[in-house]
Amino acid sequence: MVSVTTPATYNQALRSVKRPNPVAVGTIVWLGSEVMFFAGLFAIYFTLRSTSPDLWAQETELLNVPFAAVNTLVLVLSSFACQFGVFAAERFQPYRTGSFWNLRRWGMVEWFFLTFFMGAVFVSGQVWEYAQLVTEGMPITANAYASAFYLTTGFHALHVTGGLVAFLLVIGRAYAVKNFGRKEMTTSIVVSYYWHFVDVVWIALFLVIYFLK
Repeated sequence: MVSVTTPATYNQALRSVKRPNPVAVGTIVWLGSEVMFFAGLFAIYFTLRSTSPDLWAQETELLNVPFAAVNTLVLVLSSFACQFGVFAAERFQPYRTGSFWNLRRWGMVEWFFLTFFMGAVFVSGQVWEYAQLVTEGMPITANAYASAFYLTTGFHALHVTGGLVAFLLVIGRAYAVKNFGRKEMTTSIVVSYYWHFVDVVWIALFLVIYFLK
């Protein structure tokens, strides 16, 4: 028996094909371009280390490694909070369904608020570190190493700040819509891609800046 494909069955087959979400794909492509941007900043550091090893050794002594390690831990933990928020969004649970102290009942909004707070702590920590380095005689105009340090970490801080703004927009959207649906879930997932990206970039920067002697 020969099966005949009608327009109705053809359209049904098209609907059954799972296509990647264009928003998620576009975000991943854009993050790929951001990788190239930060690769250029890493290149500045490695070039400076190879051409001015004495300057590198002298200026890295001013860095507060224990403080930077704690600040890094805060950012890393924020990625876990962000992912828990994504899990809640995938369950279409925007808000907590139980006590505030019962983390298992938290929704996307609570987890994203926690992520926002930890990200804000990280950026505030970087600002405090900048102030300490300036008082110790390392402003951005001091030398080539200082310029590379502030440009690299500063651009990353701007990216983190952009992520904080994105979290506020996602949280606001969750409060604005009547029904938390697939669009809101996709938005939260896309923002998590970006946040995990800035987290991974900082881990690499942390290792290069604070441990590469």
